Amino acid sequence: QVQLVESGGGLVQAGGSLRLSCAASGTIFSLNAMGWYRQAPGKQRELVATITSGGNTNYADSVKGRFTISRDNAKNTVYLQMNSLKPEDTAVYYCNADLGGWYRDTWGRGTQVTVSS
Repeated sequence: QVQLVESGGGLVQAGGSLRLSCAASGTIFSLNAMGWYRQAPGKQRELVATITSGGNTNYADSVKGRFTISRDNAKNTVYLQMNSLKPEDTAVYYCNADLGGWYRDTWGRGTQVTVSS
């Protein structure tokens, strides 16, 4: 069974850093675009950052200059390095990936990130 598993969330003070990881497992047809989204309480899920198979990246304006998305194709893993965290970054962060075949829009279960002021 194909799945995405996130890790690395937690509680951090404002100004701190966290690194999220998302590993794809199972029978993967192809490892295409991957990305991170987040959903804060009472708000819609929003895009944080994406990265193509070729390494092209895209960021939400709110995280530009603070977050960095990267990937290790050999490990089927995407990362999100989050620096200078703010309380408004508090949310559940979800990994998304196009894994080809029937799994072109696969989501992880999410990992909680809480930033205290």
